[in-house]
Amino acid sequence: MENDQDLAVNIVIPNWNGLRFLPACLASIKQQTFNSLQITLVDNGSSDGSLEYLQKNYPQVRVISLPENKGFSAAVNKGILSSTAPFVLLLNNDTELAPDCLSLLVETAAEQEELVFFSPKMLSFHERTVLDGAGDGYLRGGAGYRLGTLEKDGPIYNEPGPIFGACAGAVLYRRTLFDHIGLFDEDFFAYLEDVDLNLRINHSGRKGYYVPSARVYHIGSASSGSKINPFTVRLSTRNSFYVLFKNYPSRLFFRFLPVIIIYQFFWLLFVVKKRQIRSYVQGMREVLAGMGEMRKKRKELRRYDVLTVDEFATCLAAAEKTVVCSIMQRRHAEGKNNWLLRWYAFLFC
Repeated sequence: MENDQDLAVNIVIPNWNGLRFLPACLASIKQQTFNSLQITLVDNGSSDGSLEYLQKNYPQVRVISLPENKGFSAAVNKGILSSTAPFVLLLNNDTELAPDCLSLLVETAAEQEELVFFSPKMLSFHERTVLDGAGDGYLRGGAGYRLGTLEKDGPIYNEPGPIFGACAGAVLYRRTLFDHIGLFDEDFFAYLEDVDLNLRINHSGRKGYYVPSARVYHIGSASSGSKINPFTVRLSTRNSFYVLFKNYPSRLFFRFLPVIIIYQFFWLLFVVKKRQIRSYVQGMREVLAGMGEMRKKRKELRRYDVLTVDEFATCLAAAEKTVVCSIMQRRHAEGKNNWLLRWYAFLFC
């Protein structure tokens, strides 16, 4: 392996009232077999004693304290910019790393110099044979999807290889990536900011890699309290359209309009089922207010685009196909019917 300094890692942990998760997360970092690292915790105005705990138990952790909750994107951006280490590991506070996780990710990065991000295998914190995600795919209607989520871990998810994207809850990036295509978009605040980044990475012609031997155990939705609540519905609704308006050239938006309508229709049905229609409406109002700014950003991002519109369309269609296959596999294991997904795949994939 190269000189340790050439492979140094800045571990960036965003935190908002996450005191109950910090002991397990930080203890797992302390047990890493890879030692050339620094820990940067960016605190989003916590009031639960997180800062006092760090000062007493982990004085070596570098803390960036924000006066209020600025959101995930702003927090990780502060952490990324605070260091010149050649690698950045983004890590949610509700995670635990296997002891060799960082070493395996860095070794792969040293071997695969042309790639810009490296995704570990994410497993459920409480059921460690169940997948939380094996890299990210993409739905062209405006959403990401963690491949293999809720499935039993198995041989199919033990194969390393190229992937479309990664969940920002646990991923190793080359620091230079952000110099080339920009940081996380702070207008997203939280949710789908990593989907936006994944699209920008792929549109710029860059690629990432899935490293299944590197394992992370993840609780999930720890800061927001649950996966479906007014906060997550409002931001997920808004940010889904932000992803579309920001990353799709007009020609691509209209080309994908049928699948956009299908995805957004089923999302609305889901929201109605969960009785979150008010939050959905709030999100749509914010879409209308922010649509112009997102289109302006699309024009600014053109200078980073390497793929043509047709090449980008092919890339997104392939990413969606992996999602459809993953969902069908999970539903088959659960004994559920896949006829609707088969028709969708036949017509659109």
